[in-house]
Amino acid sequence: MSDPKDFVAGVDSDQRRSPTRVVFVTRRSSAQVKVTQEDEVQTFPEVLFRAALAIELLAIALVLFSLFFNAPLEGIADPTHTPNPAKAPWYFLGLQELLHYFPPVVAGVLVPTLLIIALIVIPYFNINIEACGLFLKDRARRVRLFYLVTAGMLIFLLLFHVYVAVAPTVLIAIGMIVAANSTPDSPSRLRRYLASKPLAYWIMTWFLFEMIVLTAVGTWFRGPGWSWVWP
Repeated sequence: MSDPKDFVAGVDSDQRRSPTRVVFVTRRSSAQVKVTQEDEVQTFPEVLFRAALAIELLAIALVLFSLFFNAPLEGIADPTHTPNPAKAPWYFLGLQELLHYFPPVVAGVLVPTLLIIALIVIPYFNINIEACGLFLKDRARRVRLFYLVTAGMLIFLLLFHVYVAVAPTVLIAIGMIVAANSTPDSPSRLRRYLASKPLAYWIMTWFLFEMIVLTAVGTWFRGPGWSWVWP
């Protein structure tokens, strides 16, 4: 029979310093584990409190914004007079801009669905588990793959005349080229920053740039018949 272990009762919040201690959490003590690195984080009350505070601050900001800035509505809808162009709300104008280039099923269903699935799945790839730079490991093979994917995407966009989406793609490609030729020891802070970014960062940045450009074009550069006009 093994020797009995001594359990000492006390008040503490560090489980690694006294793992055999039975700790009583009082009203004035915190159950937070005081260590530098932990796989688990207390969600209550730390994270929950921060989320509630952020929601309250955002609600207050929206109320104040609505008090000082008007959001006038257009006139009553007239079925005999359809506005030209008939534009969706601003948060859908990016998709409406895609409808100008692709069939409705592609622009309204396949492209958004594939992008959302990619943004959800890519962070779980083995290449992103350590959140290290995309080109810091197996650089030659990844650079070749990057050039092939970028060239294929640019050819695809040019074939369908999606010229407004070419500029964000080229900008992200330039950033990735700089990252591929940089290391964590580069003298430039920007190059060190780009070199440390994983694949998920580049995909998300490209997605945000594309949506911003497409939304801006649909808002200010589309006129009657969805033709190109200057603001």
